[in-house]
Amino acid sequence: MKRKPPRAARTQPWHPHAWQAQSLLLAYPDEQFVQRLALARRVAATLPDPIARPLLRFTTHAEQTAPADLATAYVATFDHRKRCCPYLTYYAHGDTRKRGLALLRLKQTYAAAGWRLGDDELPDHLAVVLEFAATDPEAGHGLLTGHRAGLELLRLALTDDGSPWAHVLDSVSAALPALAGDDREAVLRLAAQGPPEEQVGLDPYASPVFLPDPVVGGPR
Repeated sequence: MKRKPPRAARTQPWHPHAWQAQSLLLAYPDEQFVQRLALARRVAATLPDPIARPLLRFTTHAEQTAPADLATAYVATFDHRKRCCPYLTYYAHGDTRKRGLALLRLKQTYAAAGWRLGDDELPDHLAVVLEFAATDPEAGHGLLTGHRAGLELLRLALTDDGSPWAHVLDSVSAALPALAGDDREAVLRLAAQGPPEEQVGLDPYASPVFLPDPVVGGPR
């Protein structure tokens, strides 16, 4: 009887370290960013080269940039350009009712793992999703691969803009399975059509959900 080869593990031992470093670098560069930058550089040195190399490119740029200039660039990139939106559910659902429900499901996923976000934090910010993945690799891997098309579109948008954060997205992409089949088609469709445009707000997300501690730090 011919045995099937064992299925490869969804995550590797280095995945949590990679996702934590990427999360640190995708958060808003506030007054603690210098410490986060130094930690991310140390972690990057322990990662596989395809994951580490783009992280080190970003840390080198950030170390050579004035903190105020880096913060200004962050806001200009992620807050003022829809095509560089760091909120992953936007790519699949736009500003529609479906996005509100997707946000609620994300928050419930975090709650089931013992997480609680601050009231001013949306759970689909890439820095938050990566931080969650670092503490719960299997669930986090599922979330990241579920948003693979949006991640790729964000990576391409940052690359087109010449943004230094494109290096971090290169690292995120390198830590995930390569795009294939439906994922490639989804990226092409998103690039051509954009997210849904129904403007209804995010009311479903405001539904009360009881969440256990601890409180998790957000993207800012």
